[in-house]
Amino acid sequence: MGSRYINELIEKLYCTEMLYGNGSEIRCKNYDEGIRLLVDTFTRHKRNRSKLFFIGNGGSSAIASHMTADYMKNGGMNTYSLYDNAVTTCMGNDYGYEYIFSRPMDFLLKEGDLVVAISSSGNSQNIINAINIAKEKKAAVITFTGFQADNRAKQMGDLNVYVPCKKYGIVESIHNLILQQIVDLIMERDGESI
Repeated sequence: MGSRYINELIEKLYCTEMLYGNGSEIRCKNYDEGIRLLVDTFTRHKRNRSKLFFIGNGGSSAIASHMTADYMKNGGMNTYSLYDNAVTTCMGNDYGYEYIFSRPMDFLLKEGDLVVAISSSGNSQNIINAINIAKEKKAAVITFTGFQADNRAKQMGDLNVYVPCKKYGIVESIHNLILQQIVDLIMERDGESI
């Protein structure tokens, strides 16, 4: 039973699509090409000292919070967390949960920054609102989604990582694995920053 789950996870990892071009026009030929493209993108933002925002809900918020720390400490990047309790509850209370990311990003985002939107469904309104603000501010967007191939977030990113699966655990595990692989490759290349 356990090996069946792992086999399904591996199968879905190999089926994961990495696409670029707003609206996902171009598919990477294979996993390695997709990882290279992602590493190059994060490296460009590292060199430019862009701010990086990782956002997500539920299990994806745990991934976002974890990556905020790892990309700062191990990747030497200028990450910024939107998960302070006072900020999150203030935004949710004053504007509504669908604005918990977009309202603070409206103040903090600058042109050339990077938003990494992690959403299994790709349809959470607070994620869509945040992507819209990122686009208005001319920030780059990378989406990590799953479930339906036509999810809204996947149609909006500059780079899109899509896991063709409807199981939260598998989708979230692959999102976490890919993001961890990227920062580990950057750390191996550049050395630990702190």
